[in-house]
Parts: sequence; structure tokens; C-alpha cells
Amino acid sequence: MSEQSKNEETGLAVLRADAVQDPGLEKHRVRMTDKSPKHEKSAARQVAMLFAISMIGSAFALYAYFAFPLTSNLLTVRNNTMFLGLGITFGLLGIGIGAVHWAKTLMPDNEVAEDRHSIKSSEEKRAAAVEIINLAAQESGFTRRKLIRRTLYGALALFPLPAVIIFGDLGPNPANSLRHTMWKPNTRLARDPYGTPIKASEVSVGSVYHVVPHGLEQGEEGYLEEKAKAAVLLVRVDENVLKSQKQRDWSYNGIVAYSKICTHVGCPVALYEQNTHHLLCPCHQSTFDLANDCKVIFGPASRPLPQLPISVDKEGYLIATGDFHEPVGPSFWDRSVKN
Repeated sequence: MSEQSKNEETGLAVLRADAVQDPGLEKHRVRMTDKSPKHEKSAARQVAMLFAISMIGSAFALYAYFAFPLTSNLLTVRNNTMFLGLGITFGLLGIGIGAVHWAKTLMPDNEVAEDRHSIKSSEEKRAAAVEIINLAAQESGFTRRKLIRRTLYGALALFPLPAVIIFGDLGPNPANSLRHTMWKPNTRLARDPYGTPIKASEVSVGSVYHVVPHGLEQGEEGYLEEKAKAAVLLVRVDENVLKSQKQRDWSYNGIVAYSKICTHVGCPVALYEQNTHHLLCPCHQSTFDLANDCKVIFGPASRPLPQLPISVDKEGYLIATGDFHEPVGPSFWDRSVKN
């Protein structure tokens, strides 16, 4: 009698006497690994190889994180994303496919049924349950298949490391960095991406402009970060539409300027509905009422878009009269830091 058959008989012997033995479950189908030690060893090596692939993938993800650091260069961003993603993919697939292959080829697939009882079992039945658990460990080969066990431990130990490293990119806390942008008094509003200043007379009712501070030069260190923080959506409406006095004070003849960064997770608010005066963030459908201090009327955003106070200079160009009076961007940043 083969070892597999002996294990099955032992397992059935420790089941409760009144258990339902045959409720119509599918009979065990003998596999090559059940009757051939050669195939059994080959399957064990395949499982170990898959776990080793997971280890290599996780290690490569760690290497890619440091070998392809993120910079303002789009090529480095692409390389970092691609190679880091490949490493994590193989790390996941190795563990997943290895575990499935182990279960399909080496673990017993016969099913048993037993009556369920809610009361505490007797010592004999508890001892029988422990014996069944020990039997399952023996049948799966976890205790005696050292190669599989060790490679599984290695794969599970290495796999979380890339995630731990990536979490480091979530910090540090931006503190005051989101409270201040490049908008200063008398800074002209310029079209993005052309950089040409805008006159108030050029902005008609219903028109929308994507705006950045004039004089923002490409190539400077931190250029993209500063541009992203200072991005503004410029819209002109009938001045009578504006509901609050603050809006009127910080606008010019119905021309209003609001931060383009959604207060949910920082996506660009770029859609304007002229009839309703609603601004829409396309990422998660947060909707802001332009006519009422850009308050949230729909979606997950939790606070209005910050307004940029504007006016005109002697030549008729639109200018900022100061910076935003509150932090731009997502609300989950710590907003308790004082200026």
C-alpha cells in the first residue's frame, strides 16, 4: 500500500464515528505525483523554482527602486515605473502560482464531510482534531519538504520589502510647502503653456484659461513642482452670478481665479460647465460651484478650491494681488501647521 493510501486511511479513522462519510463528493483522482516518486520530486522542484522566482522578482524590485531614481525627467519616471512594476509582478506571481501548483500537484485533493457541533468537544475528539492537523501537515509535505518550505519562507520574507521602500515616497510631510506658491503681489497671470500674460479685455464671458505665474522659467530646479502648485483656472462670468462678497473683492469684473488642484487627491480640475457654473474634477467627479466660492456640491472632495485674489495693472494685464490664503491641494495634508 502506498504512503498516500495509508495517510488517507489514517485520516478517515480519526473522524467521528457519526460523521457523514459519503455525501456524494467527487472521488480522488490519482495523479502522477501520487504514484511516481520521480514526478513528485519534479513537482516539488517546480514549486521551489516558482518561489525562487518570487524572491528574485522582489529583489529586482528593490534594485530597480534605487537604480532608476525618480527625477523630473520623464524617461527616468518611465523606467522606474516599468522595472519596479515588473519586479513586484514577478514577486506576486511567483508566490501565487507556486502556491496553486503546490496544492494541485502535491497536496491531497480528496474531500471529507463531518457533522458540525457547536458544543465543546471531548478530549478524545480534540486529540483526534490535532491528529488530523498533523496528518494534513504531513500530507502537504510542509514539514518534510525542506526545499519548498525554505523557498516559501524566502519569498514571503522578501516580497513585502519593495512595498516598505515605496511607502517611503509618501513622505515627508509637506508642512508649510503647500501654504505658499509662486504667486506674489503684482505677478501677472500667463497662459499655460505659452507663458504670455493675459489682459482683462481678452477674457470674454464663459471663456476658460489655464494659468501660471508669468516669468516661470523652464529648466529651473523644482520648476515642475512649483508650476503644479501654482496652476490656476481663470474663468469669466457675469459679475451678478457671484454670490459672496469675498468673490467680488478678489475678482475683477467677473473674472475669477481658482486653484486648479482638486482638494480630494490633487487631480487637475479642468472641466467647466458654463450654464451651471460648475467646475468638475474628471478623476473622481468632485464638483465645485464656481458661483458660490467654489464650494463642493458633489463628490469626495471635502473643501472648496482656494481662490487667488486678482486685479489689473496700469497696462490692463491681470495680476495677482497676493498668494492663496490657504493651502492648495488635497485636504489630507496636515493643515494645522501655522505660517
